[in-house]
Amino acid sequence: MRAWQIETLGAPPVLRDLTDPVAGPGQALVRIHPCGLNFADLLMADGRYQDRPPLPFTPGLECAGTVLALGSGTTGPAPGTRVACNAGLGGLAERGVFPAASLVPIPDNLSFEQAAGFQIAYGTSLLALDRLARLQPGETLLVLGAAGGVGLTAVEIGAQLGAHVIACARGAEKCAIARAAGAHATIDSD
Repeated sequence: MRAWQIETLGAPPVLRDLTDPVAGPGQALVRIHPCGLNFADLLMADGRYQDRPPLPFTPGLECAGTVLALGSGTTGPAPGTRVACNAGLGGLAERGVFPAASLVPIPDNLSFEQAAGFQIAYGTSLLALDRLARLQPGETLLVLGAAGGVGLTAVEIGAQLGAHVIACARGAEKCAIARAAGAHATIDSD
């Protein structure tokens, strides 16, 4: 199996041939299709993220794929199930072993690519706006970097929560993307 590995912090990843992983108790072996890459992945590869796995490691916080096998005593999701995974590591590989509890079945109307880039950005925005900021209907939300991954999901979630969303992005095209995502007003910072 091939996997991208970080062998030296701050250096580019290296493509390596590794032994095929085997699922243990509570784990699932997943054939990985796409992997979503996030700013946190870049920080981790540079050694500047709060989580610092031992070297070498395979980056990739979130990915999507198909369950191939379950470890002993693991009840699901069943082999053949399309899943998204937010495991923290291991997404930039052909196969990965992940805690079965971290796998979420993918609905039929969601592609592997969409599922692989969904959990971190939306989860970050939802946590920040709903749980931490406790954004309420009618409040005003200013989103900086509104056309980036977390910024765009903040625009969408803020609008769904009933806030008046002002999106700040660089350039008319990015402002249009933010408007399409639900921004009520935009500021072009270009």
